[in-house]
Amino acid sequence: MDAVGEIEQAGIDRRKDMFENKTETQAKEEILGMVKEYCETFHKKKEYAEGDRIPYASRVYDSAEMCNLVDSALEFWLTSGRYTEEFERKLSKYLGVKFCSLVNSGSSANLNAFMALTSPLLGERRIRRGDEIITVAAGFPTTVTPAIQYGAVPVFVDVTIPQYNIDVAMLGEAVSDRTKAVMIAHTLGNPFDLSAVKAFCEKHNLWLVEDNCDALGSTYTIDGQVRFTGTIGDIGTSSFYPPHHMTMGEGGAVYTDNPLLHKAIRSFRDWGRDCVCPSGRDNLCGHRFDRQYGELPLGYDHKYVYSHFGYNLKATDLQAAIGCAQLDKFPSFVERRRHNFARLRAALAGLEDKLILPVACENADPSWFGFMITCREGVERGTVVPFIESKGVQTRMLFAGNLVKHPCFDEMRAKGEGFRVVGSLENTDRIMRDTFWVGVYPGMTDAMIDHMAETIKAAVAACGGENK
Repeated sequence: MDAVGEIEQAGIDRRKDMFENKTETQAKEEILGMVKEYCETFHKKKEYAEGDRIPYASRVYDSAEMCNLVDSALEFWLTSGRYTEEFERKLSKYLGVKFCSLVNSGSSANLNAFMALTSPLLGERRIRRGDEIITVAAGFPTTVTPAIQYGAVPVFVDVTIPQYNIDVAMLGEAVSDRTKAVMIAHTLGNPFDLSAVKAFCEKHNLWLVEDNCDALGSTYTIDGQVRFTGTIGDIGTSSFYPPHHMTMGEGGAVYTDNPLLHKAIRSFRDWGRDCVCPSGRDNLCGHRFDRQYGELPLGYDHKYVYSHFGYNLKATDLQAAIGCAQLDKFPSFVERRRHNFARLRAALAGLEDKLILPVACENADPSWFGFMITCREGVERGTVVPFIESKGVQTRMLFAGNLVKHPCFDEMRAKGEGFRVVGSLENTDRIMRDTFWVGVYPGMTDAMIDHMAETIKAAVAACGGENK
């Protein structure tokens, strides 16, 4: 045996010795102990030093997430399993909702939520092609994309500044005899006027979908009760992409208190099948082979009966394992976001003659995703933002700005069909031109917040921030 072979053999022998006379449980505990030590040694967060780049968002994690991930990998179930079930239970309990379905992204969550509203299970209230959905153009496209792809018609109304949420005064002009739902996001964690929107939906018998992807942990007081956003409408959605309030890499969730909507959500998420048995478990209902469905033969295997044209939107158990550890930390994440937002706003208060600073919606306590800033007349975003970026502070636009201005709308704009605009979208266009935001994620320290504030002040001063 040559030297290389001897080294390889020695490695094999050491691995054998490592697990000799150990049960699988003992071996796993030893591995996870090493993973914990590895994470604490090599993934220790670097202390912030002035001059370091400050991202708008980042993952906040420790050895708990990494150990859960490896534990799931060692189990090697891979698809949705015990960690998925645990995560759905924990998030349901946190939010105070009856039903939660884990999916593979926030965009999938919005797709899942919208498609559930097209289910024949809903009878006359189902959304059909050509029906209208009231929404806003100032936001992320996947709040609107499912409706367009299905053949429904988004109806865009303007937003208010400095709340950056739907202008509820426009709802009456937007509604028609084809309106079936309102589907809008809580912008950067700031809840929209849920009292007004909920009352409007109840008056017109409309579904309300809360895109809660940027607002998990935000609360709103309605009818004297403090409730989490995402739980006041008919369906709520969340995203667990790394910049969001918590992460599992990719991932999202759809939640509701309505058992019929939950049934439709699960079906569309799981290929469109009629069966509710989870992967790897058969005949929980006891009627797998004794019922008639559609024009299928009597007794056709219920696991392969499809009541909707669905998708596979499930997340993996590896993702869910990370999410379970993140949920344990989540209340502290929310509090830190609120702290960071308040500190930054106080530091920038002297610039309110040059910058419009964000304001929480009445009756809301936001779990802020970011800190929105709109440049007043005489202050140019096109010069302020590059200055801030040059000093190592990362910025972002409010996603699409005005979605209907984007190339994806070119054909619909040219034909004058496929969507409606109510009013001028004046504030939406202003956001597109003049607004940007910086982060307040829970990994930010007071020193980072203070540096961002000083950088923004310097940017306004350097870029001629004088009112004209």
